[in-house]
Amino acid sequence: MLPDSQKGFAPVIHGIARGTAQVSIKQNGYEIYQGTVPPGPFTINDLYAAGNGGDLQVTIKEADGTSQVFSVPWSTVPMLQREGHTRYAVTAGEYRSGNDQQEKPKFFQSTLLHGLPAGWTLYGGTQLADNYRAFNLGVGKNMGEFGAVSLDATQANATLPDDSSHQGQSIRFLYNKSLYETGTNVQLVGYRYSTQGYYSFADTTYRRMSGYDVETQDGVIQVKPKFTDYYNLAYNKRGKVQMSITQQLGRTATLYVNGSRQTYWSTNKADEQLQLGLNAAVDDINWTLSYSLTKNAWQQGRDQMLAFNVNIPFSHWLRSDSKSVWRHASASYSMSHDLDGRMTNLAGLYGTLLEDNNLSYSMQTGYASGGEGNNGGTGYAAMNYRGGYGNANVGYSHSDGFKQLYYGMSGGVLAHANGITLSQPLNDTVVLIKAPGAGDVKVENQTGVRTDWRGYAVMPYATEYRENRVALDTNTLADNVDLDDAVVSVVPTHGAIVRAEFKAHVGVKILMTLTHNGKPVPFGAMVTSGDNQSGSIVADNGQVYLSGMPLAGSVQVKWGEGPGANCMARYRLPEESQKHVLSQLFAECR
Repeated sequence: MLPDSQKGFAPVIHGIARGTAQVSIKQNGYEIYQGTVPPGPFTINDLYAAGNGGDLQVTIKEADGTSQVFSVPWSTVPMLQREGHTRYAVTAGEYRSGNDQQEKPKFFQSTLLHGLPAGWTLYGGTQLADNYRAFNLGVGKNMGEFGAVSLDATQANATLPDDSSHQGQSIRFLYNKSLYETGTNVQLVGYRYSTQGYYSFADTTYRRMSGYDVETQDGVIQVKPKFTDYYNLAYNKRGKVQMSITQQLGRTATLYVNGSRQTYWSTNKADEQLQLGLNAAVDDINWTLSYSLTKNAWQQGRDQMLAFNVNIPFSHWLRSDSKSVWRHASASYSMSHDLDGRMTNLAGLYGTLLEDNNLSYSMQTGYASGGEGNNGGTGYAAMNYRGGYGNANVGYSHSDGFKQLYYGMSGGVLAHANGITLSQPLNDTVVLIKAPGAGDVKVENQTGVRTDWRGYAVMPYATEYRENRVALDTNTLADNVDLDDAVVSVVPTHGAIVRAEFKAHVGVKILMTLTHNGKPVPFGAMVTSGDNQSGSIVADNGQVYLSGMPLAGSVQVKWGEGPGANCMARYRLPEESQKHVLSQLFAECR
C-alpha cells in the first residue's frame, strides 16, 4: 500500500546540492516541503498531490548561506471526467501568498467539469475579485492510444497597482501519453500563450508595480545580500513551454528529461530550466548521472551542475537472514562539478537503526576544489529520530572556513477527554488510538509510533473519507496484556480527529481445564470472569483460554438454560505466575 504522499499525481523534484543543504519547496507562496539533503544529486518523490497545479519554487540553501533557486513548472494532466460525471468546486476566501509584497484581497473562485460521450470533457471556471475578473472555458479529450489532450482559453480583466486597466487572453495546451511498448512516459507536455494585456490574479495583488525581497545573513557566515522574488509587472508573461519525459531503458535503468522556458513581453530575457538524468541499477547497486541548468531572466549567468552518485548496500555482502546492524546500511560516493571549475568528491555512509528503523543516520567526508568557493576538506554527520512522542534531528557540517551545528525537535500535542497525548507532527486529519493498559505497543505501518505508558497514541496522518486500517502489533504486547481485536477500521472526515478504540485485558493468561461432576464441562460452554471483563468458549476436554485474569478469582460457566446447565469455579495462582507467559491449572466447577 502506498503512503498518502505517493498517491495521486505530483511532480518529482530533481536537484544537485553542493554541500549539506536545506531544500524548501513552495507552491503559490506556501511552503509544502522542507528537508535536508546530503551533497550531490537528490530526488524528492514524496510530495503530496498539490491541488490543480501551480509552479513549484525550489530553494536549495547551502550550509555557507548561498542559495540555488529554480522553478519546476507543474500542471495536472488533462482534466478528464467519466461520461455523465460532473465535478465542481466553489471557493471564497482571502488570498494569502506568504509574500509581504502582496496584499490579501478577498476573492471568489469556481470550477465545473462535466464528462461527455466519446471521451470528451467540457470544463470552465471563474475568478472574481475587486481588481480582477477572469473566465475560463476548455475541452479535454481522451484519444485512447494517442494519449490525452486538453485546450482551454482564459479571458481576464485586471487593474494593476498603478490603477491601469488591462484585458487579455491566455491559451493553454496540455498533452499526456504513455508508450508502454517502448517504456516512454510523456508525463506532461504543455504550452501557454498570453497576450500582452493578460495578467493573472496574483499579479493584481502586488502593492507596487515592481519590487524584490532581499535575503541577508542567515547563519554564521556573512554572505552578500541576495535579491529574490523579483518582479516587474511591465514584463508580463508571454509564452511558456514545458515538458516532462521518462524513458525506461531495459529493466533496471531510467532516463528522465524535465524542462521549461518562460518568455516575457517587451524583453528578450527568459527563464530556463533543464534537468537530465540517468538512474540505473546493477543487482542492488544503484547509480545516478545527472545534469541541471537553471537560468533566471532577471539574473546574469547560468547555474549548471553535473553530478554522479553510486550507492552500495552492505546487504550486498550479507546473508538474507543476517541480523547484523549493517543490514540496513549503505555506502555512497558522489562527485559534483558546477562547470565553473568547482568540484566536490564525497564518500559516505548512511542507514537506519533500532527495531522500528526509526533512527536514521548519515555521514560524509570529502574534498572540494576549484571555483570561487572555499577549497579543502568538507564533511557532515546527521541523525534523525522519529518516535512516539515526536521527532528530533541533529547534525554537524564543516569545511574550510566554517563549521555548523544544527538541531531541531518537532511534534504534536493532542488534548482529548482522556488526557493529553504527545505525538509526531500532526496533519489535518488524525486518529487517536485508545488502548488503556496496552503501553509501548507498536502501531503497524507507522514508523516510530507506539502507545504511551497509558496505552494512547496518535496516528498523525489519515486518509479522509476512506477506510483507514489501524492495527497494533501483537508481537510487541507485554506478556500480561491481550487484545480482543488487534485491528480497527475508521473513516474520518476532513479535519477530523477520530478514535480507534482497542479493548485490552491486563492480567494473567490462563489455560484452564474445567470439570463438572468429575467430567469435562461441555464443548462450547460460555465462560466469563467474575468481573465480566474476560470471556471465552470451552474447547475440547473442558479447556478454555482466558486473558487479563487476576491471580485469584472465579469464573462463571454456562452451557444451557436449565438450572443444572451452569456452575462456578474458583481458582488461585501463585505470585510467580505473573512472570509466566501462560499459566495452566485445573478447577472443579460447582
